[in-house]
Amino acid sequence: MADENLQPLFQIQRVYLKDLSLEQPNSPAIFLEQEQPNIEVAVDVGAQPLAEGIFESTVTITVTAKIADKTAFLVEGKQAGIFEIRNIPDEQLDPLLGIGCPNVIYPYLRANIADVITRAGFPPVHLSEINFEAFYQQRLEALAKQQAESSPGIVMADGSAARH
Repeated sequence: MADENLQPLFQIQRVYLKDLSLEQPNSPAIFLEQEQPNIEVAVDVGAQPLAEGIFESTVTITVTAKIADKTAFLVEGKQAGIFEIRNIPDEQLDPLLGIGCPNVIYPYLRANIADVITRAGFPPVHLSEINFEAFYQQRLEALAKQQAESSPGIVMADGSAARH
């Protein structure tokens, strides 16, 4: 029971670029367009255990720029980090992996995505800050709603369904 007296530990082991892709399906013609592109950004986070007390956390960003119906570029980047997390209560582990770790990783991903877009010949796209706490809460609410909708309720002996 010596573990109960140990201090909580949260330590960054490594931050690395796990995946980065760039597509420019309409180059070079797209460079002649005068309109400003419409930018769409999609975000996803993930985490998985690697070993006892060691976790990988990832943030994935997809940036799509379109002019009219033509794609100027599509960039997808996945930044990851390896974190040592020990002596953290179970109820705090999921929020730490879903909020704390992405907050560490995201600035690196932001810089990498801005860099690759600029190197591709486009004006820089500066991604805004992300409130990972709000993002985490939205994911929890969506998951709870999905589980509630897929729950069949209680089936009575006569075949009718009862929900509570």
